[in-house]
Amino acid sequence: MTSNNERIVPMDVFDRKILDALQLDGRLTNAELADVVGLSSSQCSRRRTQLEQSGVISGYSARVDPQKIGISFTSMISVTLSNHNEANAEDLRKLLKSNPKVLDAYALTGEMDYHIKVVSADLEDLSDFVNTVLLRHEAVQNVRTSIALGTIKSSTVLPLDRA
Repeated sequence: MTSNNERIVPMDVFDRKILDALQLDGRLTNAELADVVGLSSSQCSRRRTQLEQSGVISGYSARVDPQKIGISFTSMISVTLSNHNEANAEDLRKLLKSNPKVLDAYALTGEMDYHIKVVSADLEDLSDFVNTVLLRHEAVQNVRTSIALGTIKSSTVLPLDRA
């Protein structure tokens, strides 16, 4: 879904191949990318730069194994607002955007207003987040928390063949 301020950037098969390759390994050099895509290094460099400047590529990051740094709990939390007004919604959005434990946050239709993915070191850390951050926030009426028992799939790779 795009808003009126966003536009879909036209891409050809080579742009999609570049994006596919960079989604799997953002550290590829232009020479390595050229081998994968079937273009010259200079063409890959130019196309990569265009994809970055147009905002199609919004950044690069490292994937960190949460277990290796002591983050052992992933939770899905559904939140219902106490009062459905723009001020409450904006206050909660600011809280969710600023909290580093919140990995993903979605505004929803239906029974719950927001669904958030939260990471924490342990059950006590999760309890502290729910009880002192979420439930104390004046915009929040109800919170439902589910702890992930395991990860079946976690990906940031978008299906470009359907774009």
